[in-house]
Amino acid sequence: MSQVPSLADRLAEVERRIAEACRRAGRRRGEVNVIAVTKYVTADEAARLVDAGIVHIGENRWPDAREKTEKLAGRATMHFIGTLQTRKVKDVVGRFQYIHSLDRLSLAEEIEKRAAALGITVPCFLQVNVSGEATKHGAAPEELFGLAESLRGLPHIRPVGLMTMAPHEGDPERTRPVFRELRRLLDELNARAIFDQELRELSMGMSNDFEIAVEEGATWVRLGSVLVG
Repeated sequence: MSQVPSLADRLAEVERRIAEACRRAGRRRGEVNVIAVTKYVTADEAARLVDAGIVHIGENRWPDAREKTEKLAGRATMHFIGTLQTRKVKDVVGRFQYIHSLDRLSLAEEIEKRAAALGITVPCFLQVNVSGEATKHGAAPEELFGLAESLRGLPHIRPVGLMTMAPHEGDPERTRPVFRELRRLLDELNARAIFDQELRELSMGMSNDFEIAVEEGATWVRLGSVLVG
């Protein structure tokens, strides 16, 4: 009967795989950040991840995240990585340091309103539905540049990069074109100089395909089952 890997073992294996992917791509390991996705674990289990050295915690839904944001306040950087409804913005802005799912102007305007009321600026990733799947959220690639232009008048939102979710494939190699296209879109966005500063971040890759994402330029990978079981 095989022994279930310990948290330390899982962390070490993830680290090894990221380091190897960086080596293959000619990248520095420090360019890639790990977000532990804790939507299926308790606040205590999330705290154990932080105790083990995880700095970034990702959550998809506010009701599931409430206790964790309270327990981990000041100890971890919180990332909201799920679909964000405009009516939930008041719960998320001010409690999460990053939002990875900004995909429409109406949501941006609500984030701006809440952030202005709190006197803060919110770092946001623009979510793009590169694969075109109906089940995936995000702006269509052809809508990205118009969305980016509309953010220029919202001073309490700080765009930092792009995010996408690839299809769940049995062969992770089949996700490579999705990640490569997100990187191309980031390059084009920067070439158009829509924002005052260059965007450098790519949030892409999950437990089943993060090595491919790293090879294609991911700076943030969102890891659930491979870390938390």
